[in-house]
Amino acid sequence: MKDGFVKMMVGGLTLDPVTKTPIVVLKDDADSLNLPIWIGLLEATSMATELEGVKMNRPMTHDLLKNLLEQFGASVESIEVTALKENTFYAIINLALDGQQLSVDSRPSDAISLALRTGSPIYVAREVLEASSVLSDGSAEDGNDDDDDDGERAQDLSDVAPEEWSNILEKLDPDDFKYKM
Repeated sequence: MKDGFVKMMVGGLTLDPVTKTPIVVLKDDADSLNLPIWIGLLEATSMATELEGVKMNRPMTHDLLKNLLEQFGASVESIEVTALKENTFYAIINLALDGQQLSVDSRPSDAISLALRTGSPIYVAREVLEASSVLSDGSAEDGNDDDDDDGERAQDLSDVAPEEWSNILEKLDPDDFKYKM
């Protein structure tokens, strides 16, 4: 384990209900931390095809990157989401090549897509999780009991203000997503 980092995995993909922008949700092994990252449609498609095991006839961009790295004898050791500045996430791809350790700047979505293809671990800096306000104990913060008769959480989202969606999305359970690992 890397100091100051939390190992995470792709918990699922979903859409922002207001903007319809794709979101990848990273989660830790204990399922107590979730990090939603808004991504582009092409990157979401790349992740979804890999998560679903769909093989394209021709290599897609992240497949090409993986193939190039392999041809040059490089391996992806890990990826790290390192910073959150002005609502933009930053990442690096850690490579091993000829006994050297190299770090390459990357968008998190590209780094995650590559990690999915190479089976490489994903780490998120603890300060990124803290800045994203996703550190939680999994309990409801407001104390309201919104459970329906089946014990499931039910919430009327029809009149939620747009600025409240980020709070709602941060509390989503990755088990609710269509694409899961």
